[in-house]
Parts: sequence; structure tokens; C-alpha cells
Amino acid sequence: MEQTIRRMRENSARARSLMARSRREHFAVGAFNIDNQETLIAVAHAAQKLASPVLVEASDGEVASMGLANIRDLVDNYRDEYGIEMYLNLDHCPTVAGCKRAIDAGYEFIHLDISQADHDASLDEIIEGTREVVVYALFTGAQVESEPHYFAGSSTVHSEDFDYEEIKKTFSTPQTARSFVDATGIDTFAAAVGNLHGRYPAPKILDLELLAGIREAIDCQISLHGGSGTPLHYFEEAARIGVSKVNVNSDLRFAFRTTLERVLAENPSEYSVPRLMPVVCDAVQAVVEEKIVALGSAGKAVR
Repeated sequence: MEQTIRRMRENSARARSLMARSRREHFAVGAFNIDNQETLIAVAHAAQKLASPVLVEASDGEVASMGLANIRDLVDNYRDEYGIEMYLNLDHCPTVAGCKRAIDAGYEFIHLDISQADHDASLDEIIEGTREVVVYALFTGAQVESEPHYFAGSSTVHSEDFDYEEIKKTFSTPQTARSFVDATGIDTFAAAVGNLHGRYPAPKILDLELLAGIREAIDCQISLHGGSGTPLHYFEEAARIGVSKVNVNSDLRFAFRTTLERVLAENPSEYSVPRLMPVVCDAVQAVVEEKIVALGSAGKAVR
């Protein structure tokens, strides 16, 4: 169902209020990618159970699979059915045109990531594209997120370990963060402080001192991508420092697939998807609940 401009602006205003509350009250909002309707149900159930605000995310591949407008309708339907505070974020969109389509569809959060598709994109190209999206988003009030360079890793379950010294070379700095925010006018800066994408054999290490320095340097919101495989105490500290949004994807995918494999093995004669999925949804919901508690957003929902 197509949204009216008035409703888009009302939803975006509530989303902005949520981000402001997160800063004042020192909690962060979990942003959870969905690959299918079952994952969305798991996120909605967790939000309802813990009275937590949540963001539902759809990356370029997920939009291609499920449909930009379809995802919008699904999120609206479950938000209204369960009476929860839930918003929609376009995650890692590689193009300005894709961001504009999501803004037109009423997405409250927009993440432009030109360097994800083109690792060699120049800073000038990224700034120019980001500023174009920021201006376009003024019409609905959608919040725009971006970063000045390629973000390491990929949203999957990795068997190899990561080279932390190499990852350090991609870290944000307070100076580059401030310069990029000033040049683009973004609402949210995606900080890189050890939080690479994906789930790895070894736990991630976040540079909290650097994160605090970035927080001091900029006034806009800060997000952390690559929340999977991260010890929970980092979430707690990041929220205390002033991070407002933490993205989680691979941990949900891991729970979904490993649980589905077990359920299929235990029920070799069952072909009814509705009978197979409840246990899988419960496993994904448990992961979402764990993150919500660590981020301190339980009980923070407003309807």
C-alpha cells in the first residue's frame, strides 16, 4: 500500500525522536537485516516481548529478493499488528538512485554506501552522492547514513580469521569523521573501530577509546555496522559512549540456517513449512533478544 507524504513525514519524525532519545538515555537501537518473512516475524516478536524499538534492514540483495515496496508493507503490517515501534532502513545501498527509490517508498532510514560496490570510489564521488541523497531526503525527513571509505568484511559466516592489524588501517578517525559529516550533512556516521562485517571464528575487538573520540568530534548520530560476532560488553559500552544504532545480520543468518538444518534432520518426513518454521523463528528471536538486552533498548519503545 502506497504511503501518503504526511504519513512518511510522521514516521520519519518519530524515527528522529527515537534517535534523540537514544542519545539522551544512553541506549542503542538494534538494526536487524531480514532475508525473509520468518526473520521479520522473529524481530517483531522480540520487539514486542521486550518492549524495544527496532530497525528492520534490507540491503541491496534483500531488496532484490523481497521487493522494496513489499518490505515496506510487511514492516507496516507487523508493526501495526503487534503494536510495536519498528522502522525500516535501507542498508548499504550502492547507488543514489536506489536511495531515492527507498525515500519515495517511505523508508525512515537510508544508508548510502557507494564504496561497497566500488572500493575505488573517490572521496569526492562519495561526498557528492551523499549530499545529493541528503538533500532529496529532506522531502520526507528520512535520516541519511554514510561513510567516507570502504567498510571491511562481508555479511556472511566466515571460516577464516581476520587480520586485526590490517583492519586497523580502515579505522575511522575523529578528524576524518568530522570532515565527512561537515561536507555531507548526514544524520548518521557509520564508524569503523574494529566492527567489520560478518561472523568470524575469533571475536571482534572494538577500539572504544577511538569510538569515544569520534563521539566527541561529531554531533550527528553514530552507527556501528558488523555487530555479529561481537562480545556483548562492547554493545553496552558503545551505547554508553553514545552510539545510537548497531547493525546485526550474520548472527541471525547463522541461527536461521543451523536451526533449520537441525529441524529438517529431526523431521525427515515433514514437508509443511509452517510446521518447520516455528523452531527456526524462535532461534532467530533469541539472538535478537540477546542484542536488544545488551544494547539497553528493552523497555524503551514508544507507540
